Amino acid sequence: MFRKKPQIKPAAPLRSSDRRKLADQIIDDYQLETATPNDATPEQKAGVTTAHTSLRSSLLPDNLQSARFTTTHGPELKKASGTVYIGSHEGEDGRILWFQLEGRMYPSVYTLWRHPDLVPLLHTHEIVIKKLQGGADLMTPGLAGGPPFPSRARKGVVAAIASMDRPSVPVAVGVCAIDVGALGRVQGAKGHAVESMHWAGDELWSYSPSERPGKAPPEEIEGWARVLDGSGLAEETGVLGLDDAEEEEEGGVALDGEDKRPSAEEQADGEHAATGDLHEAETVQERKADTPELTQPEIDTAFRNAFLYGVYHYQQTQPHAPNHGLVYPLSQSFVMSNLTQPFLPAFTPEQSQQLQIKKTSWKNIKKFIKHMDKQEKLVKSKEKDGHETVITDIDFTAPAIREFKPYRLPKKETVAGTALGRGEKATEAIDTGDDAVGQKLQVLSYFKPTAKLQPLFSAGGAAIAKHQQILTPPEVRELVTAYIEREDLVSATNKRLVKLNPTLGNAVFDGTSSLDKEVLAKGSVPRDALIDRVLHAMAPAYAIIRQNTDTTTTTTTNPKPKSGTPPKIHITLETRSGSKTVTKVSGLEAYHINARPLAEELRKVCAGATSVEPLAGAAKKTEREVMEVMVQGPQKEAVVKALERRGVQARWVEVLDKTKKGKGR
Repeated sequence: MFRKKPQIKPAAPLRSSDRRKLADQIIDDYQLETATPNDATPEQKAGVTTAHTSLRSSLLPDNLQSARFTTTHGPELKKASGTVYIGSHEGEDGRILWFQLEGRMYPSVYTLWRHPDLVPLLHTHEIVIKKLQGGADLMTPGLAGGPPFPSRARKGVVAAIASMDRPSVPVAVGVCAIDVGALGRVQGAKGHAVESMHWAGDELWSYSPSERPGKAPPEEIEGWARVLDGSGLAEETGVLGLDDAEEEEEGGVALDGEDKRPSAEEQADGEHAATGDLHEAETVQERKADTPELTQPEIDTAFRNAFLYGVYHYQQTQPHAPNHGLVYPLSQSFVMSNLTQPFLPAFTPEQSQQLQIKKTSWKNIKKFIKHMDKQEKLVKSKEKDGHETVITDIDFTAPAIREFKPYRLPKKETVAGTALGRGEKATEAIDTGDDAVGQKLQVLSYFKPTAKLQPLFSAGGAAIAKHQQILTPPEVRELVTAYIEREDLVSATNKRLVKLNPTLGNAVFDGTSSLDKEVLAKGSVPRDALIDRVLHAMAPAYAIIRQNTDTTTTTTTNPKPKSGTPPKIHITLETRSGSKTVTKVSGLEAYHINARPLAEELRKVCAGATSVEPLAGAAKKTEREVMEVMVQGPQKEAVVKALERRGVQARWVEVLDKTKKGKGR
């Protein structure tokens, strides 16, 4: 429905009473709350009330805004209008969380990622997901992972759709056109199963008040995975093989071999032959035949080695940074996307299909982290918020890490480099005389106590006075821990709890939020929650420095910390003069990169014109100019490769593709 950009009017804050009323409507419509027994005690009723209030805030946060929108819908492009509800949870960007059409509320994928089991979850193959992301409806033969299907998936019910490759991650929202839960088989069936309303990749997903690009779907969502485990569907959300189908009484594969249903991979190969590209189809089959099937122990070993490589990479590239540039706690998504996945030895698409966490003996990243803790003794981990396991420390002196030997990894080719026949070399073959090439960068995070927190950090007298100006996260933890022990605030019954005293009550928990009121009412708080709250209340600062420099002095390559959060390097793709695309890069100065040598390299690599101009309005008169590099063509990959040569990590880069506005994604 939102394949093309809707017209969204300016958003306005929603009144608290309207927000509560709307949240209660959602809770009632989606049956999210159980009835309170008539014989419930006052304590039980109070607990139910607290849970209800918490559910309201989770569904519709306090900062919720609403805006009217108009768009077109259906093959006849009928006009449709409704309301979008925009909000953000702590530490996240503002996103459209719900949208309303004809009085009915629909969750966005961002809401589904936070609220497992909000709606019934259906599954289909990855190649079908790509069709859904073009605006197509889910047809009945495209259903996978059943029967049986979720019993709640009745006609007219809002449902979510996930890929078989990532069964715990909803990527589309729609309305059931039939009673899916009653289906006994899908082979040979016809007609629509789910009418698509919204998906990850559409204009609703990409909308942000801050104009940030849409958030990519996670690799796994723990809550949805538990829902699948509990319903017995977890094992069914794998690609249905011929042997599995033959065991079903009314399976989707004929036993006589005359009506065999192709697998998802065979369908993908068939797309090449159906379009006349027979040579490509044969090449795909030959490549698959040459790729040996990995055993589970081999996949386990690959993931273990990849994690060791990831830790080794941080240790080698940031030897002087605290914790080698890692900021604890490390979330599950960070461990997967930054410490493991980039270091898997996947040289072909077929190997990438095999090297997936769900095909290991651990099945998910949570159990993998626990294995690294309990069996390998390489990390320390803990449960966070009851549903996520985070790494709180890594033993860089462990023999497995200390004796690790790097292995060959797949080389990322840039589009431009391959097109010019440079293949793997790409930008490595270009010598621009740029002293930033080969540099190793560190982005260090610091925190400065605000005036409100000064009593907490100055209570120690001269012993900690030197730390009052700027602190690293480990230093904050150390000082807060020292304060707790000095004031004898550790609970006698639970060592993880900290008793509140007047200083903590006034400086940290001031009662402005519902969490503050709950903590003040209990009179205690978990130690980790206290430290996280102190960090959140402090003023952030950062420093971007070149490695192998003296961190005790201030130089041009080792500047003093600046207030705020680290800036990003911005890569923007725009359309100019009708259909011509240009790629613009800015924000290089903070990372010690000279714009002109970079432009010269991109000119040679991309075989296109480049220019360097001051970025209008980006710097004050007293500051040096911020330069912007522009290169012809969609050259994002070439730019990223050139930045990697200059020590810039992907997480320090933000890409905005303006060429896709108003088009299907």
